[in-house]
Formats: sequence, C-alpha cells, structure tokens
Amino acid sequence: MNDQEAVPFAQAHAAAGALFFDDDGRVLLVRPTYKPYLDIPGGYVEPRETPHQACVREVHEELGIRPAIGRLLVVDWAPLPQEGDKVLFVFDGGTLDCETIQQIRFADNELSAYEFHRVEDLDGLLIERLARRINAAVMAHELGETVYLEHGQAIPAE
Repeated sequence: MNDQEAVPFAQAHAAAGALFFDDDGRVLLVRPTYKPYLDIPGGYVEPRETPHQACVREVHEELGIRPAIGRLLVVDWAPLPQEGDKVLFVFDGGTLDCETIQQIRFADNELSAYEFHRVEDLDGLLIERLARRINAAVMAHELGETVYLEHGQAIPAE
C-alpha cells in the first residue's frame, strides 16, 4: 500500500440498551415484534446522538416510561457477518418500582410484551451472544464495574 491509499476504518453501527430489575432482582426482558427472541429494551444510536441519549430515547419510545438511566455497564464489540460491525452499550436502568412497571405501554408497536426473569434462567431464554452480554451486565451491576466484551465475552488480561 502506498502513502496515498486510504486506510479503511471500521464503520460500526452503535446500539444501546438498558438493564432493568424488579424488586425481586429479576431482569426485564421484552418481546420484539420484529425478531423471534427476547431482548432488553433499546435500539440503534441515531446521528448526532450519544449512546446514553439513545438508550433514554429508546426506553421511552418502546416502554413509554422515563426512568433514570445510570452508568455504563458493558461495551460489546459484536459484529455479525450479515449486519457488519456493531458496538453495543448496556446501561444500568436500576430497579423499577411497581408504579413505574404499571406505567409500561408499548407506544411504538416494536414490542408485544415484557416479562421479568431470574438471572439464572437467562441462558435458556436468550440467544447465546445476548445471554453472555446480559450476564456480564448483571455482574458489572453487582460489582460496580464497567466491562469491555468482544462477542459477549470478556477479554482476558495479558
């Protein structure tokens, strides 16, 4: 390659979601209408929007609520051959009280249901890469840390 050839940069799509719990420590999962598996609330980051702003917007659009969205729990570099490069952010949504849960409404028709599940059941409910990411986010929430992942897996220290 000569000095005048441009070096290609990754052009990753970014998405952000929130990890919510109920008073029993169960994780909020949602049923999207456009894919056949459970997920957490969230979606793609729009132009000129930060991942945190996207998370706040998506939670409101999808669930009709405006809970405080806290610190970053996980960043996951998770490209897929059919979708290209992706970087996924998971933020701490904390515990939703009963009143907030009762206010959940599916305003944009992207979701058909929500449900809370025990952390130990996530592996059997979610696709593998998402289960790894959410389990890492739960651990980061418990430890007060932020974790970097690649394909849902922590990178070991060298």
